[in-house]
Amino acid sequence: MVKTFLIITSIADDDHPILKQFALESAQNNIPFIVIGDTKSPQDFNLNGCDFYSVERQKQLNFNLCETLPYKHYARKNLGYLVAMSKGAEVIIETDDDNIPFESFWQIRKKETLAKEIKDKGWVNVYKYFTDVHIWPRGFALESILDAIPEPEKEKTITCPIQQGLADENPDVDAIYRLTLPLPVTFKKGASVAIGENCFCPFNSQNTTWFKEAFMLLYLPSYCSFRMTDIWRSFIAQRIAWTCDWPILFHQSTVWQQRNDHNLMKDFCDEIPGYSNNSLIYSKLKSLNLKSGVENIAKNLIVCYTELINCGLVGKEEMDLLKRWISDVGDYCK
Repeated sequence: MVKTFLIITSIADDDHPILKQFALESAQNNIPFIVIGDTKSPQDFNLNGCDFYSVERQKQLNFNLCETLPYKHYARKNLGYLVAMSKGAEVIIETDDDNIPFESFWQIRKKETLAKEIKDKGWVNVYKYFTDVHIWPRGFALESILDAIPEPEKEKTITCPIQQGLADENPDVDAIYRLTLPLPVTFKKGASVAIGENCFCPFNSQNTTWFKEAFMLLYLPSYCSFRMTDIWRSFIAQRIAWTCDWPILFHQSTVWQQRNDHNLMKDFCDEIPGYSNNSLIYSKLKSLNLKSGVENIAKNLIVCYTELINCGLVGKEEMDLLKRWISDVGDYCK
């Protein structure tokens, strides 16, 4: 069996129904379940089947990243990835505490999978391959939301170390969508789609599978908008994936989302850096001269983040965190 870990970050208590479901079902499927807490997490959190890391327990971890990683931030999840790697993870699945798994969520994830590939088409709205509803994923370039989707190649077996599952009912869409268009949406079951070189589609951290060779790309930035941390991570991961000949796989829904309470106008404000700059980021990343091969992923990460820092989109403090991450990951992803 491939050693698979499930990672969530949460400030909920141990009576949270979705956390309880994940704890029960991960144990049934022999998948260690790690929850990373933050400063608002209850001190007495104790859930059978869940390996909970309080702030105090996080301080005892022997990772360089622990020393400077900001609190009260979703990027605390980085520590969960590192814990899983240190325990021998070969596959990391991540989700959130408002996503409820279908039975299919627990099926064994395979790196080699059937999919229809798309290359050299720029922005590709993957949601449209799974529904006729006018919808786009959070982080998609607003300039391209009315573009027609390209015809993919015929289905074939493709190696995809990064895989994004969709979510039904309340899928991951931006505040503009939520303020102007109806939900729920249930996606059609259909063939997976793989986004290859010179294509971009944002993917999130809500139902995502990472295989060992891609672990270095798990890094979530801290010094950017909260609503952009996983989206801009996905842009960088996609750009570097081109250098490894890895398409990004998008597959049918294996969770449905019962979304936590959000202030949509606050979400809108937090997403403005994305609305304004997602297309620019694609252009900037595409133009970078990156080195090919898995062995150059860490160097390419530094090049990509340097570009976003120079553009003023990510704070300069990010580079110290990134270098600590690279040092901590070390040989885990080889």
